[in-house]
Amino acid sequence: MFRAGRHLPLSVIIAAVLALLLAACSETGGAPRAEGGGTGQAVAQADTPAATIALVTHGPQGDTFWDIIRTGAEAAAQKDNITLEYASDADPSQQANLIQNAIDRGVDGIAVTMPSSEALSRPIQQAVEAGIPVTMLNAGFQDWRNTGALMYFGQDEGVAGEAAGERLNEEGATKVLCVPQEQGQSQLEARCDGVDQTFQGDYEKVYVDGTNMPSVQSTISSKLQQDPNISHVLTLGAPFALTAVSAIEEAGSEAQVVTFDTNAELVQAIQSGDVLWAIDQQPYLQGYGSIDGLWLYLNNRNVIGGGEAVLTGPAFIDESNIDAIAELARQGTR
Repeated sequence: MFRAGRHLPLSVIIAAVLALLLAACSETGGAPRAEGGGTGQAVAQADTPAATIALVTHGPQGDTFWDIIRTGAEAAAQKDNITLEYASDADPSQQANLIQNAIDRGVDGIAVTMPSSEALSRPIQQAVEAGIPVTMLNAGFQDWRNTGALMYFGQDEGVAGEAAGERLNEEGATKVLCVPQEQGQSQLEARCDGVDQTFQGDYEKVYVDGTNMPSVQSTISSKLQQDPNISHVLTLGAPFALTAVSAIEEAGSEAQVVTFDTNAELVQAIQSGDVLWAIDQQPYLQGYGSIDGLWLYLNNRNVIGGGEAVLTGPAFIDESNIDAIAELARQGTR
């Protein structure tokens, strides 16, 4: 475990980072490969005290988006001489219990998502009160400072939604169906609300059960059959975009699919034209930054962002840049 008070000189930390960069420069063909053949940035290990960090998220099991976040976190942990303990639960009350478990174990740092400030802000504050430094990522943009967390890595979901609405205007969309895969998650609501703020055509929102893909497909298909005026289906995650493509085929609709977030299959769908574009919040960077930020704080009391969120998005991936992203997506980092 990390021993409080043991801080290395900045020159030592810089040397470790330079060693990492030099090792990375020796690699070719995309992201550097860690020893053992894995993909990631962990090509050298920092000569800093060992530490244990808990990464606690609301990511459901089997969701490829969260696999990318975890890959980034694991790469940073390997580089930083950190033991990473990953736990997740989509139920906010259960996620709160996971945070408490990490506090009870006396971990050296916690990186955490906050999809529900009502359920999770207090457990995060308790970690801070226990002397455990906390970084936040992905969800909780509006309220992260109130928890006492040091840093936040993610995108402003409202701004991302507004950007999506503006692009839909430019592309001549007439009616948009926004499809949140779960009710009550602040980041999903912010995305749809942002679209509604800037989109000038007709707008509708329909909730689906993101844990049941056949139900997702049937719900979207039914809406399309009921309303042939829907020109675009906007999903909030890559797996749901792929399911929306199937729903459009089932309904015999001419609607087009756009989405938030990517995975390797979604990249292929953009290449084939089945999906027009995706908004990328760079999940690998969120995972990597949340762990690396804690390492910098533990060893040199650095705080990235100067009290402001470190924005990892939004950026658009479409036919103009998809080929540059495709190989990285196959490696599991985009």
